[in-house]
This record gives sequence, structure tokens and C-alpha cells, in this order.
Amino acid sequence: MANITLGGNPVETIGELPAVGSQISDFELIAIDLSSKTLADFKGSRLILNIFPSVNTGVCAASVRQFNAEANELENTKVLCISRDLPFAQEQFCAAEGLDNVVMLSDFKTGQFGKDYGVLFTNGIFDALLSRSIVVADASGKVLYNEQVPETGEEPNYKAALEALYDA
Repeated sequence: MANITLGGNPVETIGELPAVGSQISDFELIAIDLSSKTLADFKGSRLILNIFPSVNTGVCAASVRQFNAEANELENTKVLCISRDLPFAQEQFCAAEGLDNVVMLSDFKTGQFGKDYGVLFTNGIFDALLSRSIVVADASGKVLYNEQVPETGEEPNYKAALEALYDA
């Protein structure tokens, strides 16, 4: 269980992020076309998992925009933006923003991704949403970097996440 804050108030998540050096776990998430996506759909690609509470908040939207801009420069890398938003909302956001370099995925059905990756809030006003986190994995699925942002209202360390890819 991670202890972080939301608006300065203590909140908890269900567990811990996958450790650096470990293999990322399989998942089943819903894409904007309502198809199911698993880790196998991204086999052979380096991954940036940009995990956040809701694309309808300013900081979450900023992280999607930032990684969308960075993704253009990344070789063999997919940026997966993961929240519990409905796929319809994710699609509308990307269409309105003109974002096409990220893959929007939703954990709205079961919350299993949030449980397996340790990012599901267990209390506070964002209870049952996903905490702002980054997991970076190489093409074999080995975790190169992780960050659970200590204050949910702040942006992740984009530079450190991207440097993990370049250093690998």
C-alpha cells in the first residue's frame, strides 16, 4: 500500500507499483473502439504506461498531451494512457485535442488493472480511481522505471521516464 496525498490530504492505494527489474503483469483493458487489449497486443514494443485518475482533470489531460508530443520522437515505443474513464470520454478528449500518438485504455469494467498494478485508490475522494503513476518497460516487458506521484495533483517526472528508455 502506497501512502500519497491528494490536495495535501493523505490517501492510500491498494498496493505498490511493479518494481524496477520485474516483469510487468498482463492486463485486459478496453480501447476506445471497445475492443479488449492485453499486454500481448503490444508485444515487442517498449511501453510507457501513463496511469491517472481521469482525463477530465487538468493535470491528467496535461500528461496525455505531454506524452503524445514526446511519442513522436520515440522509436518502437507505445504510450498507453490508462484511467477508469469510459472509452467514449477518452475518445472525445483525444479527438478534441487532436491526439493520435497515444493509446487510450480504460479499466472501467473491473478495476483489475488498478489492483494488479497497485494503483487503485482505496480511500479519499478519488476512491476506486487510479493514482497518477508511470511505469516504463523495455520491449521484453522488464520494468525500467516507475513513479507513483507523491501528490496526485502534480505532474509526473516526464524527463526521468523518458531517460529510462534512452538509457536502456
